[in-house]
Amino acid sequence: MTEGDEGLVRVLLVDDQELVRSGLRRVLRRRDGVLVVGECDDGDQVPAAVAAHAPDVVVMDLRMRRVNGIDATRALRGEPDAPPVLVLTTFDDDELLAGALRAGASGFLLKDSPAEDVVRGVLAVADGRSVLDPAVTSRVLDAFRSAPEVAPPVDTPLTERELEVLQLMGRGLSNGEIAGALVISEVTVKSHIGRIFTKLDLRDRAAAIVYAFDRGLVAPGGSR
Repeated sequence: MTEGDEGLVRVLLVDDQELVRSGLRRVLRRRDGVLVVGECDDGDQVPAAVAAHAPDVVVMDLRMRRVNGIDATRALRGEPDAPPVLVLTTFDDDELLAGALRAGASGFLLKDSPAEDVVRGVLAVADGRSVLDPAVTSRVLDAFRSAPEVAPPVDTPLTERELEVLQLMGRGLSNGEIAGALVISEVTVKSHIGRIFTKLDLRDRAAAIVYAFDRGLVAPGGSR
């Protein structure tokens, strides 16, 4: 790290298209608090690149020639102290989104997102938050809803209200929408979500959506 780079969010770019990586390099600038420290053109290069560059965030493509983004994310997130993964995708990647969530991705943005959204997404993921583009979220939910319904868990550490909040998160509602649906404040919603994450050992909202669908808390079609 050179002098003046302290405090910047270090980013590893993983995409098999040089044009995409070049565009991201122009978008992710020091003046916005971001530093691109390395690049990979395929998923099989990620472990060595992470070891060499110690990124704070990995920006991951889904479709690559040898190792796709799902497998690369799963392998990376299986390691201790692994950096979070922000997936950049296109609409024709929607069949991979649910798999990437299960593999441990912390967020999704479309490749044609405005530059400022990409920067905000990287900073948010580096800060431990999840980022789900609304258009991508609808694709993720559709993918989950097409899966066979499973029985909801018999035993759960969650209270009845926490289950309601988790179900609404699984249906893709924002905190404000959850507050409106349950007639409670957004502050209360945030408190419930924090307890849900703690009790279920979930890292973020993306993982909560996976949990809700996998446990049958949200049925195919979006009903409870």
